[in-house]
Amino acid sequence: MLNLSRQKRQDNNENYQIMKYSIMVLFLSMATMTATFGQSTADFFTKADAFFKTNVTDGRVNYSAVKANPGDLNELLEAAKNITVTEANANEYQAFYINGYNLLVIKGIIDNYPLKSPLDVGGFFDGKKYEIGGKKTTLNDIENKLLRGKFPSEARFHFVLVCGGLGCPPIINKAYMPATLDAQLEKQTKLALNDPQFIQLNKSKVKISQIFEWYKGDFTQNGQSLVDFINKYKAEQLPEKTRVSYYPYDWTLNETK
Repeated sequence: MLNLSRQKRQDNNENYQIMKYSIMVLFLSMATMTATFGQSTADFFTKADAFFKTNVTDGRVNYSAVKANPGDLNELLEAAKNITVTEANANEYQAFYINGYNLLVIKGIIDNYPLKSPLDVGGFFDGKKYEIGGKKTTLNDIENKLLRGKFPSEARFHFVLVCGGLGCPPIINKAYMPATLDAQLEKQTKLALNDPQFIQLNKSKVKISQIFEWYKGDFTQNGQSLVDFINKYKAEQLPEKTRVSYYPYDWTLNETK
C-alpha cells in the first residue's frame, strides 16, 4: 500500500508539472503572438516609409530601380497579407489601406514594366487580385469598398490614393501614418487644389480633374457644390457661380526621368 501511495503521489506530481509546463508554454505563445501582432503593424508603417523615401522623388516613382531590386517591396507586401486592421481604429485602418493601395499599384507596374501607362495592362485595377489584410481584393475594391465604402464622408482619399498616372495627385515620399493621417490628408488635399496644373484657371473659366467628375457625389455631400469643396482648401477662392469643365485625365506613367 505504501508503495502504491508513493507511486500515486509521484504520478500526480508529474501530471501537475506537465500541466504547469503546458500552461506556461501556452501563456508564452500567446504573449509572443500578441507582441508580434502589435509590432507587425508598426513595422509595416516604418518599412513602408523607408521604401517611399528611397524610391519616390518629386511625386514620381523610380520603377526601374524597384524592378531591379524588388526585395523590399515584396517583403512589405508579404507582411501586409497577414496584418489585420479594424475600422474601430479608423486612422490605422485607413493609413494601412492607403499605403497598401499605393504599394500594390507599384507592384502591378513593376510586374509589367516597362510600360507607358497602367492602362496598358488589362484588368490592372479591377481584374488582378492581391492578398492584403487577410483578404484577396482588387485595387478598385480597396479604394471603393474598403476605404470609400467604409468611410463615405472622407473625400480626401482621392488626393492620397495614387493610380500610377500623372493625372493623379502626386505620390509622396513617405508613408501615411496613423498618428499623422488627418494632417497628411489635409496637406495633400490643399497641395492638389492649389496646384495650377490640377485646378486650371483661365480668366473666368476653370478646368478641373476628371476625378471630380467620376466621384462627384463624394465632393457634393450635404448640399455643397464642387466649387464649395474646392474653396474649402484653395487659397485663391473661385467665384461662387464659377462654371467648371473637366480636362482629360493623363494616364502617362508617373515614373522618374
